[in-house]
Amino acid sequence: MATVGIIANPVSGKDIRRLVAHGSVFDNQEKVRIVRRMLMGLERTGVRRVLHMQDYYAIVDRAARGCDTRIEIAGATIPMENSQLDSTRAARWMVDHGARCLIVLGGDGTCRAVAKGTLAVPLLPISTGTNNVFPQMIEASIAGLAAGLIATGRVPSGEGTYRSSCLEVLSGDTLKDMALVDVAVSRDTFVASRAIWDLSTITQVFLTRCRPDSIGLSAIGGQLRIIRPWSRTGLHLVLGSGDRRVTAAIGPGLFQSVAVKSAVLMNAGESIAVDAGACVLALDGEREVDVAAGEPIAIRLCADGPRVVDVARTMESAQVRGLFVETI
Repeated sequence: MATVGIIANPVSGKDIRRLVAHGSVFDNQEKVRIVRRMLMGLERTGVRRVLHMQDYYAIVDRAARGCDTRIEIAGATIPMENSQLDSTRAARWMVDHGARCLIVLGGDGTCRAVAKGTLAVPLLPISTGTNNVFPQMIEASIAGLAAGLIATGRVPSGEGTYRSSCLEVLSGDTLKDMALVDVAVSRDTFVASRAIWDLSTITQVFLTRCRPDSIGLSAIGGQLRIIRPWSRTGLHLVLGSGDRRVTAAIGPGLFQSVAVKSAVLMNAGESIAVDAGACVLALDGEREVDVAAGEPIAIRLCADGPRVVDVARTMESAQVRGLFVETI
């Protein structure tokens, strides 16, 4: 029985950047409608079972009640803490119970939490967060088709997905944490409200990808280079007095100008030491890791991050195979 997992974060798209920037709000009823359309797409590809992370708003259960589908819906039986750990544990549980593709509704932070739970199956991330670089803005009906095609094997994973790079936070030889898009070094010594929107305290930025049409910290690098998420290269920026000043959209409607001292390419497997004393590391736009003075911290670019469904390539492969065409 082809099985897909759905992790819909009920709090994505509601952080403090709605107050300090001009981001739109994804309410949970809209997420219900998104999931409902996804279920219809999944069913068209032959998916018969959906596992989901249970949440206080019952997003997936509400979506299933509002559409006529033969898909079996089952909630993950895991302890819930209303934290990022819920997404991490749910991802691990779903793969253990047969999911062959995970659809994630959230932002960069939600996708990071899911990737920390498993790298065993492809992810299809749908943007319902704030600074969205890793997830895609995609119509949910088509996302359901693409996820179903990968989960059922009707489109081979090698044709419809790519392996994304990630960043590993090392304390000595110990893997301390990871990020999918960016790691920022902040002179702050406390986590506070987590979200990054002021660059005045940021001294270094590590990126797995960057484009000039991006948003968030990767938009800074995007004004200097274009790096694809599957390219096995990254970018290390040192901010401060230099001969370049970059203006970028670091949040919805929020532009900042920052001086860039250096911009150096990183290769897969390469580590760069963070020599900043006591500081805080922001992972994918949110302060997460406290670093003590003297702690040996380095950031390593890893080419073996999550496998991601490329919706366009998957649907093109389906078209070449004539999967949605009948002879009459």
